[in-house]
Amino acid sequence: MSESGANPLTAGKITGPYGIKGWVKVHSFTDPEENLFRFGAWQLQRRGSLETVEFDEWKRHGKGMIAHIAGVDDRTLAESFKGLNIVVEANSLPSLEEGDYYWHQLQGLQAWGREPESEGDRVLLGTVDYMIETGANDVLVIKASDGSIDDRERLVPYLPGDVVTRVSLEEGVIEVDWYLEE
Repeated sequence: MSESGANPLTAGKITGPYGIKGWVKVHSFTDPEENLFRFGAWQLQRRGSLETVEFDEWKRHGKGMIAHIAGVDDRTLAESFKGLNIVVEANSLPSLEEGDYYWHQLQGLQAWGREPESEGDRVLLGTVDYMIETGANDVLVIKASDGSIDDRERLVPYLPGDVVTRVSLEEGVIEVDWYLEE
């Protein structure tokens, strides 16, 4: 087992074995899903440590994907990988264009909204805890934090230029046109 000292990022999950020759079903968190297999240097998270693996083959299967882990050639061993997260180093991700962000970059940002009665006064809504993928758009899950206006959790659509007006990774801030409900 190897420990990673860099910046690990969960990019997918093994959901179970497939067939009798050691293949596994894979759920990718990347978009498009196939990008998971472009990173290389994959690790599986097992009981708090990271184990380096190699996917020597993969392919689409139905609506999902299947992959073969090098050295895993029977169903019994493949079953031992069920439920393990597939981890890659964040620095192995391709650079994005200006104004585009990976979800992990938005997590932890302070979320600021507007007071409904004022012209532009900002209030701290909380911190982006995680994001949800929906059919229409992604959604920021903002949880209350020290100094936030109240202790409510908010679901805010991630719509850059419409709802999301500014993101500053350097400042640790995301600003949203999201009025506080009375």
